[in-house]
Amino acid sequence: MEPTATKDVYGIGEIPPLGEVPEKMHAMTIRRERHGRPAAAMQAELLDVPDVGPNEVLVYVMSAGVNYNGVWASLGEPLSPLDVHKHDNHVAGSDASGVVWKVGSGITTWKPGDEVVIHCNQSCGECHHCNGGSPMLCRSQRIWGYETTHGSFAQFCKVQGQQLLPKPKHLTWAEAGCYMLVYATAWRMLYGHPPHTLKPAMNVLIWGASGGLGTMAIQICKAAGANPIAVVSSASKGEYCLQLGAKAYINRKDFDCWGKLPDPSDPEGYRDYIRRVRKFGKAIWDITGKVDVDIVFEHPGEQTFPVSCYVVRRGGMVVFCAGTTGYNLTFDARYVWMRQKRIQGSHFASKHDADEANHLVMDQKIHTGLSQSFSFAETSVPHELMIDNKHPPGNMVVNINATVDGCRNLAESRNAQQHLSS
Repeated sequence: MEPTATKDVYGIGEIPPLGEVPEKMHAMTIRRERHGRPAAAMQAELLDVPDVGPNEVLVYVMSAGVNYNGVWASLGEPLSPLDVHKHDNHVAGSDASGVVWKVGSGITTWKPGDEVVIHCNQSCGECHHCNGGSPMLCRSQRIWGYETTHGSFAQFCKVQGQQLLPKPKHLTWAEAGCYMLVYATAWRMLYGHPPHTLKPAMNVLIWGASGGLGTMAIQICKAAGANPIAVVSSASKGEYCLQLGAKAYINRKDFDCWGKLPDPSDPEGYRDYIRRVRKFGKAIWDITGKVDVDIVFEHPGEQTFPVSCYVVRRGGMVVFCAGTTGYNLTFDARYVWMRQKRIQGSHFASKHDADEANHLVMDQKIHTGLSQSFSFAETSVPHELMIDNKHPPGNMVVNINATVDGCRNLAESRNAQQHLSS
């Protein structure tokens, strides 16, 4: 028998009886008329709790990770998510830890009470790409919490059943809620594009190495026996990367070869540019022993892409998943075709990728890199830090219903709440 709700809405952190679904929920929403900086765009509202279809699951959200999807959704750039999913509001958030609260009629793997983390890839589940191919090539593929309306910055979220993964038991809710998007993205970038897959002793140049993506890439490389070389913007961030396992770091502020490729038809200006790029390349050689890097792990885009395509070895790969400094990417094609380099776009990951990666977290070989936690009311704050590039190294998280720090499961969370209310 379906449980019936006895309350219309619960407060943030108030845990209903397992399976009891209220009519309303607290959610941090974005609306078209508020597009702009996160502080203005993200506002708390009461929304209807979404119902689930046959292959969907309702999750009681404990903690939700912060990433650039929330910034882009707030700005409405490069497109408004409202134009994608056609709803009048958007709940951002593409990472979460939580508890299965209700399952659709077609779900057999999960049941209410299961503690999970969520990966953010949604696909049709029926096409040839989803069945034996790569679900990331499904024509219906979309990123949950960015291209869908029901993201994780709410008390409850609706996901496809295939998005669920077991929560590593040793992690707190906050630690479990902050890592999957960047981790699975980094995993696919380094393992998902054969034959250019990560191998022992490879040299990997990692841009933005102290951020969410970079910290995961460093740890993946270390676990594989490869040599991660961190590119950072300060010595303190470099030291943080060394602690994670980077072989060495390079401070990009020591160089001035950033930006779009200059016009090769200006020989003098172009020669000066190449001289500055080679200075950066020498810093890499000083680390590797005059060997070019096998893989460049890219995501800044416009400011760094020409340099990445120059410094990667013959037959090596520049793999990129974003363009946080701009999308107009330039490079000297002569160095790419004549040296047979590969430029590879990469977008999140399949469930297989995410599950494979998650086992290293469960085995405590990869750490989630939680740096700072925020309350539900503060959801816009870490996004403001991110848009201004003032966020701390590692991964940030918003605690939704995990209002008591340190809890690792639902029973601990209930006991903590009862203790606070007594």
